[in-house]
Amino acid sequence: MNVTKAELVVMAVKEEHYPTNGLPEVMFLGRSNVGKSSFINALVNRKNLAYTSSTPGKTRTLNFYNVNDTLYFVDVPGYGYAKVSKQERQRFGQMIENYLTKRKTLKLAVLLVDFRHEPTEDDILMYNYLKYHNIKTLIVGTKADKVGVTRQPRHLKMLRDTLDLTDTDELIPFSSVTKYNRDKVWEIILENI
Repeated sequence: MNVTKAELVVMAVKEEHYPTNGLPEVMFLGRSNVGKSSFINALVNRKNLAYTSSTPGKTRTLNFYNVNDTLYFVDVPGYGYAKVSKQERQRFGQMIENYLTKRKTLKLAVLLVDFRHEPTEDDILMYNYLKYHNIKTLIVGTKADKVGVTRQPRHLKMLRDTLDLTDTDELIPFSSVTKYNRDKVWEIILENI
């Protein structure tokens, strides 16, 4: 995908703030330190579209990025970050749940997990939540460049087994550094919008 336009258009906390033009939406979910912003930046070939921080947990809103006037990327607050208060985590959870269960233009959820490690309990809960609500989901293993090529099949199996993926679930290793599998991710996004 040749991205010629990518811009943040809305930072929403309520449904009435969401875009209303009916473009399809792809939502990005994952732990606070999984590399969500770097992943979005790699997909659109920009360095600083989505804000990357050395401190996890910076995203506090649903951030809608217009990509080529064709679709929206929706970046949501990361989960599992301990320094966010319990009250704040509940607010994030409610905001994300409202979006996931009510948004008709949501076409695909991209669940990011760290390719190097076993998925966390939060990762498993999020995957099961998406499946329960019949939301088409792509699982992306970030930071794949940090796992040697010979060890990658073992890590793919570990992720598949821990998340209890079905044969129809797509799991793609990805590197924001090398852009490994960028085209494959775009192919799946475009198939679903």
